[in-house]
Amino acid sequence: MTRGPWIDHFGDNFLWSNATLILKGMAPYGVVSIEEIDRCCERLRPRWNEADRGKAWFEEWRALGDQIEKRGDAALAKNHKITAGDYYLRAGIYHYNAERFIVPGPEKKAQCGHAYKVWHQGIRLRQPNVEFIEVPYEGTTLPALFMKAPGDGAKPTVVVVNGMDNAKEMSIFFCGLEFARRGYNTLCLDGPGMGEMRRMRDMPSRYDYEVPGAAALDFLLTRPEVDGKRVAIMGYSFGGYYSSRIAAFEKRYAACIALSALHWDLAAWQQKIKDANRNAPGSVAQSNFQWRWVAGAKDEDEGIEIAKKFSLKDVARNITCPFLVTHAGNDRVVPVENAQKLYDAVGSKNKTIKIFTTEEGGAEHAHVDNRQIGIDFAADWLGDNM
Repeated sequence: MTRGPWIDHFGDNFLWSNATLILKGMAPYGVVSIEEIDRCCERLRPRWNEADRGKAWFEEWRALGDQIEKRGDAALAKNHKITAGDYYLRAGIYHYNAERFIVPGPEKKAQCGHAYKVWHQGIRLRQPNVEFIEVPYEGTTLPALFMKAPGDGAKPTVVVVNGMDNAKEMSIFFCGLEFARRGYNTLCLDGPGMGEMRRMRDMPSRYDYEVPGAAALDFLLTRPEVDGKRVAIMGYSFGGYYSSRIAAFEKRYAACIALSALHWDLAAWQQKIKDANRNAPGSVAQSNFQWRWVAGAKDEDEGIEIAKKFSLKDVARNITCPFLVTHAGNDRVVPVENAQKLYDAVGSKNKTIKIFTTEEGGAEHAHVDNRQIGIDFAADWLGDNM
């Protein structure tokens, strides 16, 4: 099935198209504007051939973020708090998107700091039900957002861990809002290597993600709003590895969702990206520094060595709770066959696999072309199985 420019905004330039589609996928939750995205992308279109494409990307998205942020300031000055919150939510995600291709360093950190400042202004104004949390973890804390389900009493709860490029500020909308409508609390966590934890606190990822996974659960068990016997772990994109690894070793979780499987051989994938970035940088979804930065590696080769530890091959059989893996049939980031490999290896007797086709939507990586259909399926499955 041929897919239109909605999916591939920059044609064969998959690097920019995929980054744009991630933003477009947030449209159902009112935190981006398709018109604003289109306006920015049209300014970007002639800039792909510039020597520093990362700078071009940063300049255009930063300019859009600044413009929308100033409109928020103007609305707030008139005490129009709801309108200001809407502007800040959009400005925050545009500012966050601007840092995507900036090489790690002071400029990247400063841009991220500004993004979080604006983003959090928007959340506080538009979603007062969201609580800003610091989860105790190995002598420090992990930042998280907690959205309570409506009503009194202890409720089932979902812990959500992000993908490599995403953030809890995105998860709380496309996951938290949907789970809350179904009576679930949601804790969206920036663990090691993710979002604010990598960008502002300089903590790289770790393969044994059951450690931060256990810390999140320990925290939730102190909350009266949480039914401790009904807490699920969910990850999307790269988080599909994290959630599965957590479920394999932290048996207190009552269910597990991998909203997209990860590569069965992550090291081979990173080698492929390394080679592609030398020859055809527009053909891949990831910059040449992203993984090694997330992993805390000094260079690409060390990153490939570290990637060998991020494998579910020998641990998936330890997953015994109800388990769901979804995947996109037209996934060009993680080939769809990896979902079947994960499903086959999982030890649970109650396991489900769902592959979304182009005809039904949700067929791009982690369902970013139609987030609604992916999260609805996951939420309904959770209601039936936990």
